[in-house]
This record gives sequence, structure tokens and C-alpha cells, in this order.
Amino acid sequence: MKEIRLKVSSDTPLPLETFLLKKQGVSRRLLTKLKRQAGGITRNGETVRSVDTVYDGDEIVLRFEDTSLLEPNPELDVPVAYESGSVVVFDKPAGMPVHPSIKHQGDTLGNFFAARYPELTFRPINRLDRDTSGLCAVAKDAFAAKLLQGNIDKVYYAAVHGVTDESGTIDAPIARERESIILRCVREDGQPAVTHFRRIAFNGRYSLEEIILETGRTHQIRVHFSSKGHPLAGDDMYGGSREDIGRQALHCGKLMFREPLTDEAVTVASELPREILSLIS
Repeated sequence: MKEIRLKVSSDTPLPLETFLLKKQGVSRRLLTKLKRQAGGITRNGETVRSVDTVYDGDEIVLRFEDTSLLEPNPELDVPVAYESGSVVVFDKPAGMPVHPSIKHQGDTLGNFFAARYPELTFRPINRLDRDTSGLCAVAKDAFAAKLLQGNIDKVYYAAVHGVTDESGTIDAPIARERESIILRCVREDGQPAVTHFRRIAFNGRYSLEEIILETGRTHQIRVHFSSKGHPLAGDDMYGGSREDIGRQALHCGKLMFREPLTDEAVTVASELPREILSLIS
């Protein structure tokens, strides 16, 4: 049974539903689930209805079942970079998918999560490609997922071919290749996509970029740098060479967010893998 404790902080009384939906970011779907469950919502230890009034200082407790539907695989091992009662941040290795698929049924981050937290549902907030390494945040409940979704700032690092500008912005719409369900390309009729970058190291053959995304399109970093003649090292899907690295040289190296329950600012960092660092050393 998952339990979340919330403290009402309001100068004026307000309906419980308003407090949960507007002040705490609880989803309407979760609220409906809580209302249908005996003892799902209590105020100061007593059962309360969503239409009832709550006051400054009241303690609201939400209780609900939260079960995983994924097959657990306890043989997997993924480092944990940060953990609290609301969220866990994994340092995902390259080669591991986040979600199960037809080709990957037991070797994913979701399968590891199911083994580590058998009582929880797998709710990843930022998703990484299978061959992208780095930080992946997973909410431990629906309440935390609602608050974190769209509210995590990410910093990526990529080694790309050639010497890029010192810094810049790539503003180019991205669309699906017409003959493919996987490949993406820069095309005028695509969705808006904006990538900001800063070159932090180079050696003539490769440049190491620090990247912040303004949008989050599929394969955005890979497509944008390829369109500028600087494909990611190892990314043969978009023109990169695998001569020096066997996977795309892309790493999610930093996450910034606020804790769902305490609103505390959190920054989580992950060191660049050696195979990426070696490209520019």
C-alpha cells in the first residue's frame, strides 16, 4: 500500500478537491482511484470526501495500491544515482532499453525496477534510447509522476565528428522519414525542434558538446547534429562512424528537478563513460 502525506498550507479554507488538483498537482485519474478505495483519503486521521473543506495545517493522507505489471529480473544490476520516497534516478548503461519490446522482454530498466520495487508501477519520466547512457528518473507513484512530468531539466553530452562552433542553437523541424517508422529527418513540415549546444572539448577529430534541449523530439540530438555535418560518433544510423566507439556517443549527464513532496531543488550528475571520454582525450 502506497502512502503519501500532505500538509495543507492556505490562508483561506478550500475544497479538498481544489487542494489536491490545483495545489498539489494530483491527477484527476488518481483522485478518482482514491475516492473509490476505502480509506483512500483521510484528513487528520478521519475519512474525508473530495467536496469537504480543508483548513490550514490539516494533514491529508492518500493511500492506494500501486502494483507492477513487468516481469522482475533480479539478475540485472543498474547503479542508483539518487533516491527518495518519491523518485529514483538510475544511471542506465548503454545497450539497455528502458521499456520491454518484442526483442527485449527481460533485459530492460523496467525489468530491473520490477525486481527492486515489486510493489510499484514502472513510471519513467525521461526516456533514453537503448544505446544512450546516463540518468533516467522513475517516479515511485502516480502523484510524483504527475508533478515531475515536463518539469525535469536535462543536460546531455555527445561526442560528434569534426570541429563544431564554440556554441550555438540548431532550430530545425524534425519529421519521420516517410519510408521508415524509426528514422527521423530535418524537414520543413516536421515538428518544431530546438537544440542548444556548447563545445567543451575537441581534438580535431571529435568535439565534445554540452547540450540542452528546448524540445524533446525523437532522436533530436542525433538528427540535428547529423544535419549540420557533425553526426554523433558511433551513430551509424545517422552517418556516424563506429570505428572508435561501438554505440552512439550520447550520455544524459545531469538532471535537475524539485522533490515532489518537499519542493527541494535536486541536481543529480553522472560522469561521462570512459568510451566517450577517450574520443577527445
